Amino acid sequence: MAKPIVAIVGRPNVGKSTFFNKVAGKKLSIVENVPGVTRDRIYADAEWCGKQFTLVDTGGLELKSEDEMWQHIKKQAEIAIDTADVIILFTDGKAGLNPADEDVALKLRRSGKPVLLAVNKMENYDVAALAEFYALGLGEPFGISAEHGTGIGDLLDEVVACFESEALPEEDTSVKIAIVGKPNAGKSSICNKLLGFERTIVSDIAGTTRDAVDTKFTFNGNKYTLIDTAGIRKKKNVEEDLEYYSVLRALGAVRRADVCLVVIDSVTGITEQDVKICGYVHEQAKPSVIVMNKWDLVEKDTGTVNVFNTRLSEELKFMDYFLPVYVSAKTGQRVEKLISFADKVLENAKRKISTGQLNDLIFDSVMASEPPSFNGRRLKISYCVQTGTLPPEFTLFVNDSSLLHFSYRRYLENCLRKAYDFGGTPIKLVIREKENNA
Repeated sequence: MAKPIVAIVGRPNVGKSTFFNKVAGKKLSIVENVPGVTRDRIYADAEWCGKQFTLVDTGGLELKSEDEMWQHIKKQAEIAIDTADVIILFTDGKAGLNPADEDVALKLRRSGKPVLLAVNKMENYDVAALAEFYALGLGEPFGISAEHGTGIGDLLDEVVACFESEALPEEDTSVKIAIVGKPNAGKSSICNKLLGFERTIVSDIAGTTRDAVDTKFTFNGNKYTLIDTAGIRKKKNVEEDLEYYSVLRALGAVRRADVCLVVIDSVTGITEQDVKICGYVHEQAKPSVIVMNKWDLVEKDTGTVNVFNTRLSEELKFMDYFLPVYVSAKTGQRVEKLISFADKVLENAKRKISTGQLNDLIFDSVMASEPPSFNGRRLKISYCVQTGTLPPEFTLFVNDSSLLHFSYRRYLENCLRKAYDFGGTPIKLVIREKENNA
């Protein structure tokens, strides 16, 4: 089930990022006493009283400013508000109620979503100082100190209570498949061909699809959601404001997807931008399929596929687990296979290996090729366990993590991939030092 989203909003310099870092448990958002430091949305998973949620930090809201930077920050914050299940409005208890607070509160009340009011910088808690904040019409204010951590627990108690009292979206059990790529690679055409009807606009004009469009459908008795996205251009080519936010939504679609179909134009071949898009999918640890579209327009002989696969291998060395499929959205060639490919890579990303099988594999791998020694010391692997899926995560317990060279880590990963099918999904090796090592 998707985690509830909690957005933190407010005018500049009221301590939102300090609170964000405190709750997230790590410094993800820059904290400076300068307005406008946080511009884009920053996400972090958090937990309180056994309830998991996603926290979103936003830039300071200056609703009436015409400055270009503040307009950018405002739109980023609006996206966070639109996608949030619960909103926390931050205000400054030291500075007191500000007209800008009233503007933001009015906007949030109109959202129709649960909004909690946090009055920050209340190190010397004074109930009387909270009285003026009732004027915002958001109910009882929570006096807190994000810097010192006081009052945060009460606020978070109310946050998680909102998850239960509010009608949050029902669990969506469908497999979410994001179709991403450069403009005019044929993403919408593939989406329409899979659905069997014109759900999204198909055009040869790059940039026709502005927003990520979700369409639910059933195939062979299984539920899916196709997410058709705007084309992702190079940053220097993204000039129009609307297009910039379309790209942000496309990247957001990758983050919430279960599987990504990365569509590449076979006629132009894989480009630097295609590699960057694949890199983003890889960084998000999403199982994926490389879809080489417009295959009908490529002049072919018996070795053409091998030539293309070799080029992909050269350009996608960082994700050598890639799984390619050559299709034509125009003719429908092999497009129907994309759902089975998506199922396959998702199944691989969920694959679980027993501890016994893992340790037999690691033992055999070490016997076949011992790790190199450094300064007379050699890496010793005590045992291995699988500690996660989506992506598959394996934890190795060793005598000294500094002795594990990158090349040997790569060797162990390759041994795992040869023994088990992890095609189309990244895998993660976590190294832990066993306690009381000599």
